[in-house]
Amino acid sequence: MRESTITSKGQTTLPKDVRQALGLKPGDKVRYLILDDGEVRLVRVRPVRELAGALQSLTQRVVTLEGMDAAITAGAKGQ
Repeated sequence: MRESTITSKGQTTLPKDVRQALGLKPGDKVRYLILDDGEVRLVRVRPVRELAGALQSLTQRVVTLEGMDAAITAGAKGQ
């Protein structure tokens, strides 16, 4: 278990292995998620620009408007 001390200003230093596990570099931001049971989860904030192209590899197929209409119609009919 990793620990750090809180200063009088409410600041702390994240241990090196925690920073490495989250891939943090100076200037990065972290988000604190407070869970229902009182546990707090620390996650790295990812800028939106890092998400560019993230879904591109899921499909390379081009769909025509006619194909979209056919899929919508089939879905509406429960097919």
